[in-house]
Amino acid sequence: MMSGNDTQRRNAEKGKGSPTVSRCLRDGALIELVYDADQSRTGFAVWAANHWSVTSEYEVDGERLIPFSPKNNLIRTEAVLLPSEPREYGTEARLLLEIRSFIHRHVDLSATFEQLAAYYVLFSWLYDAFNDLPYLRLRGDYGTGKTRALLTIGSLCYKSFFASGASTVSPIFHTLDAFQGTLVFDEADFRFSDERSEIVKILNNGNVRGLPVLRTMQNQQREFNPRAFRVFGPKLVATRGRYEDKGLESRFLTEEMGGRSLRSDIPINLPERFKEEALQLRNKLLLFRFRKRASTKLDGTLADPSLEPRGNQILLPLLSIVTSDELRSDLLAAARESQAMSAAERGTSIEGQILEILVKLMSAADRAAIPIADVASLLMERYGTEYSRPITNRWIGSILRGRLNLHTYKSHGVFVVPMSEHSKVLHQCVRYGIPTEPMVEGELE
Repeated sequence: MMSGNDTQRRNAEKGKGSPTVSRCLRDGALIELVYDADQSRTGFAVWAANHWSVTSEYEVDGERLIPFSPKNNLIRTEAVLLPSEPREYGTEARLLLEIRSFIHRHVDLSATFEQLAAYYVLFSWLYDAFNDLPYLRLRGDYGTGKTRALLTIGSLCYKSFFASGASTVSPIFHTLDAFQGTLVFDEADFRFSDERSEIVKILNNGNVRGLPVLRTMQNQQREFNPRAFRVFGPKLVATRGRYEDKGLESRFLTEEMGGRSLRSDIPINLPERFKEEALQLRNKLLLFRFRKRASTKLDGTLADPSLEPRGNQILLPLLSIVTSDELRSDLLAAARESQAMSAAERGTSIEGQILEILVKLMSAADRAAIPIADVASLLMERYGTEYSRPITNRWIGSILRGRLNLHTYKSHGVFVVPMSEHSKVLHQCVRYGIPTEPMVEGELE
């Protein structure tokens, strides 16, 4: 299939080429790293003028691109999975059916998530056409099939990189930056705070283009030389629980594992043909990427006005490649349900309780401002038993300013919330699921 690998490796060692994984060129050409495990050779699959070819190197604008060596440990050990060459797939519908059939044979998922996973595989091969993306997550206790689902779905995704909670964090940053593919992460709960902090940085920054993670590095002269690591890309994650960060939680499309008995036709061990079938599908997906990448774009008309901006931001890229109206409807319904649950949780927080009282006071007010002391007093009467700390005017004022972003000022010796903040309070009430009907006389007495 390819020739000249020994020569290209020697040239790379002499600094005569730029080791490359993939490249989107200005003229519309695409370059992708391929790996033939049987021949232990790497090369480039090149898409130009609506035709593909395989070559051992590629020159563009005076720069000589060479593929990563087949001796690269990540490639050789299949920690990163690559196609071997483009392969014809027929129609997009047929390819999607093959992907879903492959997933169905090897893992037990709900029908909706199985279909979603098949589309997410397609999405992963086109993700760089978008500026935002969602993550897929399998959540459940051990023995519920999370790892099997990661292996099955991940083996089809674009330049999948497999890691786990047992991995150190540094090589994860370097691999994501070098390959810019799909991170498949098992046991992503983490027991230690330092590890949790590092992986959360990847997950928080990795769903939006242009937000690299800065890490401290030193050059050969031991000079301070911070480096920006690109972590943007699809991610498949398995966890036992939730993340404390609500913003991070909103990035996931989640399947709850272990809620039903395992289908009897699911193999206990993956069959011998699994790897070869996955490789053939990756080869078809490579040609799918070549044909679809240039025409793929965000469809803003699919935005749901009932969703918060974050919900639309996360879902729109995936919805833009989903052709099933039923799945689109299911995804939007799930997003609305998740948003309602988040609002309900926020509504029981201290911020929600303060808003509940403040909006009632404002709705009945015939004065220019609401004293923070009134809010604190009513909060103490209604919810005081829920708190072990004193409910003071200063504490309530700090929450109004710091967490709810409401303006306060001092008037006649006391701090107040001006009625000019009423519209902001109403907007916050929507986010927190707080009713905004006018107060009934005596309601807060």
